[in-house]
Amino acid sequence: MFRADNHPAATNINGPQTPGLTLLWRNATSRAMSTIRAVCVYCASGQGRNPAFVAAARAFGRILAENRVRLVFGGGAVGLMGALARAVLDQGGSATGIIPQFLLDKEVGFRDVTELIVTDDLHERKRLMFERADAFVALPGGIGTLEELVEQLTWAQLGRHKKPILIANIEGFWGPLLEIIEYMDRLGFIHSAAELNYLVCERDEDILPKLRAAAAGVAEEEAAAREFVERL
Repeated sequence: MFRADNHPAATNINGPQTPGLTLLWRNATSRAMSTIRAVCVYCASGQGRNPAFVAAARAFGRILAENRVRLVFGGGAVGLMGALARAVLDQGGSATGIIPQFLLDKEVGFRDVTELIVTDDLHERKRLMFERADAFVALPGGIGTLEELVEQLTWAQLGRHKKPILIANIEGFWGPLLEIIEYMDRLGFIHSAAELNYLVCERDEDILPKLRAAAAGVAEEEAAAREFVERL
């Protein structure tokens, strides 16, 4: 375990105004997408009332480990977060937990993960989760999960990164959110020049293949853009 303020990436993203945003965006838009090496998963610190949610978290954890894809998550030891990370570790996979000090003090941190990064606050936590991941997945969760997902959708919509974002609609959990997004679109609040770009699937076994296909598509677009520039 180490503190984020001792981590080179964390040191780099600190700045006098809106810490980290300038460097974060520059890294996000310049990094080439080719393979999925690490996936950031947003999910609940509770288990929910449907056993399918925990089952999906465990199944996806096993899939990540079997495919040697590192898990990046919020560092919690309870709920879907804990089930997901434990499944990764039980299958011999790697997991990076990123958690603010105040949550670790409440003894909800997963201290047995491969790597545990302790941050000063939630903002630092989110920046490091972004930097460490090649793609993002939202499993069922509460307000915190929703906020993290919507933030990534917003950043992508504004063109600040091209990392794949997938909504795992397990048992229709995210159905109401998908409906409100469609409603916003119908009322003209999601403009064609800034369309939301996200993936949706209902089965945990479809998550990683969809992320890989999306990453490959981004890599092809970037290669074509580089070739066009070189010809000028």
